[in-house]
Amino acid sequence: MKILSIAIPCYNSQEYMRKCIESLLPGGEDVEIIVVNDGSKDNTAAIADEYAEKYPTIVKAVHQENGGHGEAVNAGLRNATGLYFKVVDSDDWVDADAYPKILAKLKELVGGPDTIDMMISNYVYDKVGVKRKKIMQYRRYLPTEEAFEWKDIKKIRVGHYILMHSVIYRTELLRECGLQLPKHTFYVDNLFVFQPLPRVKKMYYMDVEFYHYYIGREDQSVNEQVMIGRIDQQIKVNKLMIDTMAELKGQRIVNKMCRKYMLSYLDIIMTVSSMLLIKSGTDENFEKKQELWKYLRSADGALYRKIRHGLLGRACNLPGKGGRTVSVAAYKVTQKFYGFN
Repeated sequence: MKILSIAIPCYNSQEYMRKCIESLLPGGEDVEIIVVNDGSKDNTAAIADEYAEKYPTIVKAVHQENGGHGEAVNAGLRNATGLYFKVVDSDDWVDADAYPKILAKLKELVGGPDTIDMMISNYVYDKVGVKRKKIMQYRRYLPTEEAFEWKDIKKIRVGHYILMHSVIYRTELLRECGLQLPKHTFYVDNLFVFQPLPRVKKMYYMDVEFYHYYIGREDQSVNEQVMIGRIDQQIKVNKLMIDTMAELKGQRIVNKMCRKYMLSYLDIIMTVSSMLLIKSGTDENFEKKQELWKYLRSADGALYRKIRHGLLGRACNLPGKGGRTVSVAAYKVTQKFYGFN
């Protein structure tokens, strides 16, 4: 039985996917590396097949018609046989020192009384041209080197959310919650982390810099202008997150701290969507911002009031052109904070 399945969504990734795969191969027989060629038009398919042929017990090559990042993650999950599941994007890589520590801890936990639903570790913003790399770590908020539950978590401050780069999920938990990411949609990494959270009971945090998140390509999805150009996809993800929260209304099985965390997460996604719509400067996108907030209100009035009247909600909805200017100024601060390129 494999300990960890690692999906690598690839679309026209020939220039950088080798570095990603090579960083994962030292996991040996404890891992399976699922390289998903999502309808690439370059040499991606051949490279995937090359590694699958060279390492037949470790690497799987999966080929499909183009369905977008989310469908590539779905394909990885469909083909996963490991106890745990992680996504590593094809232009990212994992740390050589942290990797064996992560695998050793997963093996130890599987063999002991604490079978965890989610493992969390740190990640590095590997931004081009920046000498001092920003590290996203959670030691102030999460118990370290021990299994814990939601009640043990301290309030996580804005910007330190658990993202796809920092999370490893139990594979069956993802299947049990029916995770199915939408096709042809960017920014689904937020859904990948967000939607399974209500089922998470036990967690473990390793204070190691495991994942290197590369930022620098002009066509990258987190490039601000690219995000504005794909704003309808950001809105789609945002609305699906709203739907997830609305479905939890009245469900007592969801831990109170988990619900608070999800509320805070949705709050920042509403802010990112709103700020991008404002910053685009078009009347059409300003109307889309208004519509997004109406969608939240119609889905769950109480949830709307909590977010709308919070600090970020107020900053997103300041009246008039002067208000928009203040909002954009606030976004420039968060832009640096999040490391967008």
